[in-house]
Amino acid sequence: MYPILRLAKELYVHRNDPPLEIFDTHVSHHICWPNDIDIWMELNNGRTLTLFDLGRVVMFKRLGINDLIIRKKWAGTVAGSSIRYRRRVTTFMKLEMRSRVIGWDERFIYLEQGMYHKGECTSHVLMRTAVTDRTRIIPTAEVAAALGASPESPPLPGWVQNFADAAGERPWPPHL
Repeated sequence: MYPILRLAKELYVHRNDPPLEIFDTHVSHHICWPNDIDIWMELNNGRTLTLFDLGRVVMFKRLGINDLIIRKKWAGTVAGSSIRYRRRVTTFMKLEMRSRVIGWDERFIYLEQGMYHKGECTSHVLMRTAVTDRTRIIPTAEVAAALGASPESPPLPGWVQNFADAAGERPWPPHL
């Protein structure tokens, strides 16, 4: 079940935070609760992505993306992700999450998020997101301009560009 109360808590806690510039980092704090644990007694991999949602939604709010989406009747979506798990997260561990936009290409906005425990990264995700309306993906230059940012992204780091290139070569629909 989606943690609606945790999302409401995050929005409440950060309600007075100042707006972010497009490449600023949003920092939030979370606890790994017993209902986040899998049968191996560590943070469930699916719940990890859900916790990253909590940081991303508040980051988008602080960037002004949520208001823009509501005003223009757009929607946001995740179009892909690549995650690395490097350290176990167990019950009641306190986590710091850092979320930031890396850049964009013509269609997708790329962002990264990391969870840290006592300064050590436990997991890191690269997200490929998009803004859509009912029929199409909104070009990122249009989204950036509506946010008051330059329509041109700085060059994507090589590891992000490699992810984007690989996603473009991946067959769709899959041939299972």
